[in-house]
Amino acid sequence: MSNREEPLTPETVMAALSKVQDPELDKDLVSLGMIKDLSVDDGRVAFTIELTTPACPLKTKIEADARHAVETLAGVSQVEINMSSSVPSDGRVRSLSQKLIRNAVAVASGKGGVGKTTVAVNVAVVLAKSGARVGLMDADIYGPNVPTMMGVESMPAPKGDKLVPAEAYGVRIMSIGFLVQPGQPLIWRGPMLHSAIGQFITDVDWGELDYLIVDLPPGTGDVQLSLTQLMPLTGGLIVTLPQKVSIEDARRGLEMFRKLEVPILGVVENMSYLELPDGDLMDIFGRGGGEQLAREAGVPFIGAIPIDPHVREGGDAGIPIVVSHPDGTVAKALTSIAQDLAAKISLHAMGQSGNIPIEIVD
Repeated sequence: MSNREEPLTPETVMAALSKVQDPELDKDLVSLGMIKDLSVDDGRVAFTIELTTPACPLKTKIEADARHAVETLAGVSQVEINMSSSVPSDGRVRSLSQKLIRNAVAVASGKGGVGKTTVAVNVAVVLAKSGARVGLMDADIYGPNVPTMMGVESMPAPKGDKLVPAEAYGVRIMSIGFLVQPGQPLIWRGPMLHSAIGQFITDVDWGELDYLIVDLPPGTGDVQLSLTQLMPLTGGLIVTLPQKVSIEDARRGLEMFRKLEVPILGVVENMSYLELPDGDLMDIFGRGGGEQLAREAGVPFIGAIPIDPHVREGGDAGIPIVVSHPDGTVAKALTSIAQDLAAKISLHAMGQSGNIPIEIVD
């Protein structure tokens, strides 16, 4: 126990909590403004810890550390902690209806077939399951697979002059796949692509979102350029396979973000290995290429995802792997990636909090 002569007051409790660190933000809870609704009443201490994301993987540790810090104070008989969250905005992204899109993240790859949409879909679902308000924009105009992977075939009827996004697994979804006949090819040039992306931003009633995940098409073309022109991005996530050819293309996608002045939140290596029945690991596409790319580019490596047939099965059936097999190795890897991404978004958003919001207009 600490000095029993010191009276128990809100000030002494705050002083104790100022020694508790958020491990990811590397600052104490008090200076971060995370302690809310503090009350001290005859030995009973109650307060709320407001995290910067509901997907915080260390919330249990933060709560335990805060409880321990307060329980060691003289005169404390009971500690009640309420855990909540409020996702910070980077101060840059707003919808036309004045409803805030706090953070927008583009998921990109240099080439197709690397599982970029699988990552985008499952990250969105993990964030939504944690309690965040999440939108998923399928900007892959030529290959809109999000509706299939999320198990939705159509959108609700428009509301006034606004399109209403579909919803599945707590995620609000917009895709060109809802607006064209199945199998219909889209032979569009740059201006039409630009117009479509603009409509996805301004003509869709997204509501208020903590995270808007944008699934970009492969490559470095018109859609990527249009998106960054129309909506400032919090950051970009690069998805690659371990093999050399994929890494070379992923590096082009990474450098595209740099040229467009989009912060790079990290690199994810998909199909990293196959676990055999005897426990051995088979490196079908090689291994470690994503980590090498991140190291050479000086950006974070967020995680590796193994190969699992359930991923393909769930994608075809419209049930993301984090829903169909939440305790499996792939789901755990994707959950960790989503949590790490949320933490990096919080760090970036808090660092940008002085920016002036930008209004998106037609």
